[in-house]
Amino acid sequence: MGILFSRVWRRFFSFPQFKIILVGLDNAGKTTILFHLHLGEVIPTQPTIGSNVEEVKHKNIQFQVWDLGGQESLRQAWETYYIATAAIIVVVDSTDRARLSILQAELRSLLNHQDLAQSVLLVFANKIDIAGHMTSEEIAQSLELQTIRSHPWQIQACCALTGEGLIEGIDWIANKVTQKGN
Repeated sequence: MGILFSRVWRRFFSFPQFKIILVGLDNAGKTTILFHLHLGEVIPTQPTIGSNVEEVKHKNIQFQVWDLGGQESLRQAWETYYIATAAIIVVVDSTDRARLSILQAELRSLLNHQDLAQSVLLVFANKIDIAGHMTSEEIAQSLELQTIRSHPWQIQACCALTGEGLIEGIDWIANKVTQKGN
């Protein structure tokens, strides 16, 4: 009887679950964003070697968020995490103009991968609290986001330290992935 009750409970009261990969170059703020979404606070972090994974609940949806290390030597391993990914979050350090071309190449590689063909794309323009940061429009233009026709995409200015813009980005993902399911 207990097994039957738990199955019925899960069927009617469980949250839909979706996988998100969180990528970007090293020092963009990916891990800070992950823990801000998961815990609602900033915790001290170290550069990610490999990956971190956390469950993030948002509006009756459960996201399994994979934070992938952004160092050049780790980027070739990103594709091992692509299977069954509903959303890609690319985190951009909006003060790092010098490496935008590198990020653009990584983004094109992501979008061309077969396992990510059905994924939606959110670009977080992070570190907007720092003077001299690029605007979302500048980043979108540099990454040539307007040319992307294969994936629904959105760019969202944010600050990982304060949480500004993070919920708006996750709201956009939640809306897009649940629309696809219907």
